[in-house]
Amino acid sequence: MADSPTSPAAGPRHIALIMDGNGRWAKARGLPRTLGHREGVQALKRTVQAAPELGLDCLTVFGFSTENWRRPAAEVAELMGLVRSYVESDLERLVREGVRLVIPGRREGLSPDIRRIVDDAERRTAHNTKFLLQVAFNYGSRDDIVTAARRYMEDGGKPEDLTEAVFESHLATAGAPPVDLIVRTSGEHRISNFLLWEAAYAELYFQDVLWPDYGREALEDAIRVFNTRDRRFGGVGEPERAAS
Repeated sequence: MADSPTSPAAGPRHIALIMDGNGRWAKARGLPRTLGHREGVQALKRTVQAAPELGLDCLTVFGFSTENWRRPAAEVAELMGLVRSYVESDLERLVREGVRLVIPGRREGLSPDIRRIVDDAERRTAHNTKFLLQVAFNYGSRDDIVTAARRYMEDGGKPEDLTEAVFESHLATAGAPPVDLIVRTSGEHRISNFLLWEAAYAELYFQDVLWPDYGREALEDAIRVFNTRDRRFGGVGEPERAAS
C-alpha cells in the first residue's frame, strides 16, 4: 500500500519559507545590508534547485511583504532590483525545467517594469507542471484574505453559498497544494502575516540558520524534522500515541 500524502514516510509536498536573516548575516561580517540581500538571492537559487530533487511539489517563499515598504527607500529599491535580476537570470532555466512561477501579492505599488517582469514570468511558465514555485511579493496574508472576500462578493457570491473551498479559490495561492511545513530562518519565532489561512494545519519549524547560508542541507534538515512530527489534523493520532 502506498504511503498517504500525510504519512511521515511520504514527506512534505509543499514547504513555505520565510527567508529571514539577510541583514544580520551582513552585519556579522561588517557588510552593508544590500550584500546580505544579494547573498539571499543565491540561497534562493540553491534552495529552488534542491526542492524538487528532495521530493517537493511546491515551494513558497516570502520575498517582500506589504510591511516591507516601511524600510529605507534605498533598501526597498535594492530588493526590487534583486527581483528583477533573479527573474531575468533564472527564467529561462525555470521554463526549461518545467517550473511554474506564480507571484502572489498586490501588483499595485510596483513599478511598471517590475509588473511587466512578473507578469511575463507567470505567462511564460503558466503551462509548466513539474514543480510550482510561488514567490510572495508585495504580499500580506491579512490583505489577501480581505481581497479574497471582496472578489467573492464582486463575483456575485451569496453568503449561504460560501464554503472553505470556495473561499480558498479566491486566495492568491489558489491551486497550490496544502502547505505541509512553514519554515522561518534566523531563529525568529513568528510567521509575520504569511499564509495565515494556509497555515491552519501546517507544521512550523523555526530554523536557526541565517537565510544567506541556506541551501540543500538546511532544507533536508527541515524535511527530517517534518518527518518526525505526528500530524493529527484535529484527531488523536496513532492509537498507541493516544493511549500514552
